[in-house]
Amino acid sequence: MTKSEKPALLTGAAAEKELQKFLAKFSSADQAKIRAARRFLRGSLAGAYELVYDNYNFFVIGYGPTDRPSEAVISLAAQANRLALCFLQGAKLPDPHSVLRGSGRQVRNVPLETAADLKRPEIQQLLREAFARGVAPLVGGPVHLIIRSVSEKQRPRRKPAKRTA
Repeated sequence: MTKSEKPALLTGAAAEKELQKFLAKFSSADQAKIRAARRFLRGSLAGAYELVYDNYNFFVIGYGPTDRPSEAVISLAAQANRLALCFLQGAKLPDPHSVLRGSGRQVRNVPLETAADLKRPEIQQLLREAFARGVAPLVGGPVHLIIRSVSEKQRPRRKPAKRTA
């Protein structure tokens, strides 16, 4: 494959199998949290495109109305012992409950202690508002899983065991 060629995107059952391999890199507690958050979002976002990136710093699952990464609305970003819900246009969202973190020009996030945090009314309000501002509405139907990229080199997905002296 030349530098100008892009690897084929994975979809369907092959993509789900690959996603499970990515999750296996995390501790069992982190796997459970990511799976539960993903299950909740898939159940809430009928017709969304689920775009997966296993990058150097983060494992990311983005959600949007199309398969175009630039049109994604939110994402789950995971690293060892951390999971956040990222609002990709969060700087423009009203946040009357002050739950969004970050100071960049575009993205804001909400740390998730558990997947149940996604059910909090203030987070549900942010999700509704973020998707209402998206480039297109979700049309219902199945969620479409696509593996977009995988980095060869990655930070550890598990925290090292603590040494005792």
